[in-house]
Amino acid sequence: MTQYTQIIVTKADDIATITLNRPDKMNAYTRTMGEEIIAAMDDLDADDAVRAVIFTGSGERAFCAGADLTPEGGGHVFSDPTQVDDLSDPRVRDGGGRLTLRLFESKKPLISACNGVAVGVGATMQLAMDIRLASDTARYGFVFARRGIVPEAASSWFLPRIVGISQALEWCYTGRVFDAAEAKAGGLIRSIHAPQDLLHAAKSLALEIAENTSAISVAMTRAMMWRLMNADHPMEAHKIDSRAIYRLSRGADAKEGIASFLEKRRPMYPGKVSDDMPDFYPWWDDRPYE
Repeated sequence: MTQYTQIIVTKADDIATITLNRPDKMNAYTRTMGEEIIAAMDDLDADDAVRAVIFTGSGERAFCAGADLTPEGGGHVFSDPTQVDDLSDPRVRDGGGRLTLRLFESKKPLISACNGVAVGVGATMQLAMDIRLASDTARYGFVFARRGIVPEAASSWFLPRIVGISQALEWCYTGRVFDAAEAKAGGLIRSIHAPQDLLHAAKSLALEIAENTSAISVAMTRAMMWRLMNADHPMEAHKIDSRAIYRLSRGADAKEGIASFLEKRRPMYPGKVSDDMPDFYPWWDDRPYE
């Protein structure tokens, strides 16, 4: 089992939980933390026993208070003295973007349980997650303009798609920190919970997915929704969903789905995302970086 120093990974009842674990630093993000989350995602995507992944923060104050700007943070862009003239150089790449691009590639549903302060990368990393819940103590901030930089972690792609362009621009233009009620009103989060109820709510949602659905169906749905929502024409979605329906309808999971419905019992889907994805998956090739 992989040993982590800045996150905790637990698995129970088909659900994995990744806890950002630097509570004395309000779970501030470091290069090491990013690398560990990516490694954990590689492990969890390969584990067919895991049906959904929940992200939360350690302690009561913060989900993640942004990037660690001290030397301990591991060479953050603010303190890195390296001068690179070629902007295509891999050293120019934003670490938060590396993380959100990996989350984007996940085969498992990702649920954020935001338990406190989430600013900078603490907010933007959650944008690549599928469903976001928050405690009533949560605070969000896309504070980049107040630091003289711009939104990172590919958030200029994710945020407008989640909340709309006007709301995204307001939050990024002002850089203000706002509460969970404003986040919910703006469409950023699904629901608000008392701190003691937050993880229970996230796990209940994850279990609803795990206990009732095909892992292959969910993985395909996640890829289709994220990748096809901005296709130039609905025909692009029609091409993919036609192929997916054709292949999956002839598979073991579809047979079990029909049988369990007719027999009025809980389904026991045999399909594994590690081995049984349709032969045309992945259908895209849009990753310029290796």
